[in-house]
Amino acid sequence: MSFSCGFVGLPNVGKSTLFNALSKGGAEAANFPFCTIEPNTGIVPVPDERLEVLAKLENSGRIVPSTLKFIDIAGLVRGASQGQGLGNQFLGHIRTVDAVAHVVRLFSDSDVVHVDGKLDPVNDLDTIFTELMLADLDVMEKRRDRAHKMARTLDADAKFEYELVLDFYKQLSEAKIPEYDKEDERTVKLVESFGLLCIKPSFICANISDDQLAGFGKDDASRRLLDYAAARKLEVVPVCAKLEDELGKLEPDEAKLFMDDLGITSSGLDKVVKTGYRLLNYLTFFTAGEMESRAWTVVNGATAPEAAGKIHTDMCRGFIRMETVSYQDMVDCGGWYKAQQSGKLRIEGKDYVMQDGDVIHVRFSV
Repeated sequence: MSFSCGFVGLPNVGKSTLFNALSKGGAEAANFPFCTIEPNTGIVPVPDERLEVLAKLENSGRIVPSTLKFIDIAGLVRGASQGQGLGNQFLGHIRTVDAVAHVVRLFSDSDVVHVDGKLDPVNDLDTIFTELMLADLDVMEKRRDRAHKMARTLDADAKFEYELVLDFYKQLSEAKIPEYDKEDERTVKLVESFGLLCIKPSFICANISDDQLAGFGKDDASRRLLDYAAARKLEVVPVCAKLEDELGKLEPDEAKLFMDDLGITSSGLDKVVKTGYRLLNYLTFFTAGEMESRAWTVVNGATAPEAAGKIHTDMCRGFIRMETVSYQDMVDCGGWYKAQQSGKLRIEGKDYVMQDGDVIHVRFSV
């Protein structure tokens, strides 16, 4: 499984440059609005140092990481919800992604013109969220009319939907991102059917220059951005697209030395991936052996048969049991066989809930 993360923002904030730096996708990046018309897509491996360790322990012939899909969505402008600047097309692309990275620009460059003529990331975000909410308001207005007709039948489900739609419509009309009971399964399923843009899992990707890295959060612009994000419970990931591009051209050892010199502990790609995984509530499990070591992704809370089904549908259909060793036990014992000899191997059944870092072997029969 790979999750799709869409880069969204105003024109000329660095979405395509960031996409190129992270995914090496070769998207066109030029200094004028709507350079990106159709969304560019890049598939990249998810960095996970545990996979390399497992491969060494098991003398694996190859390493297969999980993947992440980056989607570069063209810039939105004021009036996008009404179709301005190819807005309807762009909003449609946003609906297809799992998570949204709202890209804002904090770097100064006289050669790259900001669409509003000045740098103001908070204002940029207000513009984007306003357009998303206006588009969602239109969706809910149409849904309200349909739900009202169904509610007249006095059907309990129809009445429940109508009341929820009215609540969402009211909140959006007040320029609020709708809040709802995320613990109620009935409500959650209904909200998912709305397909709203403004409630998609999202975070802010602050595109900065390399000399802003050390001082991020100390200057006025970044502090304002962090305050804005905190008020909306959004995480901010500072990324220097230029630096990521340079790191991508280096060998791993060289890249690490370069990062050490700059005092950087993790790359922008690592930060984006980890933030996206947290937002979508994903976890990673592994299979490891002589042939290959591979990382797999499931939603937190997935059962053993569901995880087995990610490897092959037959494993889910004919699931018997799962043999499991935690990643840390694998490392501490020195491999699968030694972990088994040490009594660290567990036999889990159909009700077992997967844990991050599980190394598994599935027994099945079809």
